Amino acid sequence: MKYISFAIPCYNSEAYMEKAINSILVGGEDVEIIVVNDGSKDGTQEIAERYQEKYPTIVKAVAKPNGGHGDAVNCGLAHATGKYFKVVDSDDWVDEEALLKVLDTVKGFVKDESEVDMVIANYVYEKVGMTHKKVIRYDNVLPENQIFKWEDIGHFRLDQYILMHSVIYRTEMLKLCQLELPKHTFYVDNIYVYYPLPHVRTLYYMNVDLYRYFIGREDQSVNEKVMISRIDQQLFVTKKMISMYELRLIGSKKLRKYMVNYLAIMMTVSSILCIRSKKKENLEKKKELWAYLKKKDYRTYMKIRYGILGQTMNLPGRSGRRVSSLAYTVARRLIGFN
Repeated sequence: MKYISFAIPCYNSEAYMEKAINSILVGGEDVEIIVVNDGSKDGTQEIAERYQEKYPTIVKAVAKPNGGHGDAVNCGLAHATGKYFKVVDSDDWVDEEALLKVLDTVKGFVKDESEVDMVIANYVYEKVGMTHKKVIRYDNVLPENQIFKWEDIGHFRLDQYILMHSVIYRTEMLKLCQLELPKHTFYVDNIYVYYPLPHVRTLYYMNVDLYRYFIGREDQSVNEKVMISRIDQQLFVTKKMISMYELRLIGSKKLRKYMVNYLAIMMTVSSILCIRSKKKENLEKKKELWAYLKKKDYRTYMKIRYGILGQTMNLPGRSGRRVSSLAYTVARRLIGFN
């Protein structure tokens, strides 16, 4: 039996993908590593096949035409046979000691026939040039080492939201909720985390630093200049998330609040990128985004627009935009991304 299927989406990843694969191999026969080659033009496929040949019962080398990160995740999920499913990007890796602890916990779920839908663990920013590694943990907001529900969660800080790095889903639950990420689109990891939330009934938090999130490559999708150049994709993902649910119909009050706040962060990131691009057409796109939210979900619009983030992102005039941009710069340093 495979307890966790790890999907590693790869696109021209020959320079760093082996570190990701090697870090998971410590799980031995308890894990399944699905290396998805998303139409790479370098030696990615050869490396994947070499690992598959060496570890035929652990590693699957899957080649597909280029469809983007989300499509590679879809492919990994389609090939997954493990009880649980986790995505590890090809330039990231997992902590081996923490992985073994997570595996022991998952084995316990299977043995006890406990259907835990979402397992959450900490992640670490492995940022280039930073000696102090920022760890995102959830011990102040989630009960530790016990199965709980949405009503048991506390208040998340802005830098503390559940990301693809911190989440492990029950594979069957992901398949049943029919998660399918858009092709040829960046930033779909937000959809990956957001869309399944109402389908998650039970959660479990482990206070271990499992995921190592490498950040600092010039071409990385979270580099600010790259994000501004891809503003249309950021806006597309944000709109997609807005249209997924009418949040007033979400049964759990705490889950509903969490999802509203998640959308508020997405609106903030989209807005500030439009502002920092300093292009008139992008300022129009920012207005159109807020109008889209207002039309789709008026209640959620009012909560976000007149909350602290919404007000900061919509200060009038050039001086207002300058304040918004400054607020983003401060937040970026506090949170530690791009």
